[in-house]
Amino acid sequence: MAHSELHYPSPITGERTPESTNYLQILPFATDPILARQFLMIDEDIVGNIRFGKILEILDKVAENTALAYVHCFYPDARVVTAAIDSIVLRSLSDTTQNLLFSAKINYVGKTSMEVGIRVEHVGPCPCHVASCYFTMVARSTTEAKSLELPPLAYPTPDAQKRFDKATARKQEYRKSLEIAEQMPSLEEYLFLKRLHKEQESPDFSGLRASKLVAESVGRAYPEQENVPKTIFGGHLIRRGYELSAIAADMVATDRAVPIRVNRINFAQPVMLGDLHHFTARVVYTGKTTIAVQCDIERISRDRSVRAMSNSCLFTFQNVGPDLETKPVPFIYPATYAEDERFLNAYRQRID
Repeated sequence: MAHSELHYPSPITGERTPESTNYLQILPFATDPILARQFLMIDEDIVGNIRFGKILEILDKVAENTALAYVHCFYPDARVVTAAIDSIVLRSLSDTTQNLLFSAKINYVGKTSMEVGIRVEHVGPCPCHVASCYFTMVARSTTEAKSLELPPLAYPTPDAQKRFDKATARKQEYRKSLEIAEQMPSLEEYLFLKRLHKEQESPDFSGLRASKLVAESVGRAYPEQENVPKTIFGGHLIRRGYELSAIAADMVATDRAVPIRVNRINFAQPVMLGDLHHFTARVVYTGKTTIAVQCDIERISRDRSVRAMSNSCLFTFQNVGPDLETKPVPFIYPATYAEDERFLNAYRQRID
């Protein structure tokens, strides 16, 4: 972060619109070889050689800074927290040979929350659209344990109204997905799971069991990871969660697992200084060429009196060959009720 170039928005005056909340940040890889090397995934010449986990850290900070500039117009001492990463769609593989531009603006403001949209682009000789990202941020008081009400944005132009409409549609889609997740298995889904369980009873069964595709990690929260007082930077946690999920995806990928989507990341509780954080990444579903990995991050207080979910994440990876051609992946088999539930959740929002 120290080497990146920041372009803060001008103070918001007059009518508050999405365009008035513009925020830019550039990672100058082309002119800063030290920074570029920090973002390398591997010290080899491969396509898409970049640490996506570190990009997640940058994205979370860009979303925070964009939202904070708006909130400080009304509450100078307030802070903002990430409530969710609604989705990140990766449209092109990135690397560290060209500068990376993060262009953010607020698409929608509700009562206490706002959606920040971030477009990630390569700028240079071969420009391309790398990713579309959507964050839900909440304004919080620093003196009381409560969220703060926000004045709304105006949407006077067709582009502003389009942003509002799409943000509203994403919220409705998420609420619908929660309802679907709570639904009992349909007859078709029940019979599908029953067949998968039956196949595992065969003495000749040689498939991949979901129970074998789990990676775990434990760490402690230190002051160097602090963002707001006594609270760990959420971007650090989701970077760690993503990196463990990538390791889990490699258990299944026959070639190379590359990220293609962050389906959802929920931020339930902050991790405090001194807490343990327990990461569990599980391969929960595989499509024809894709691998869905769920990562749960649990915080454990220093005195071990509190155990609570901090973050729940769902990532989708794709298995690709040397020239980025898609490759098939083996099917995985759930066996327990919990594995069935995670399998169905990913199956219902699958990307084959």
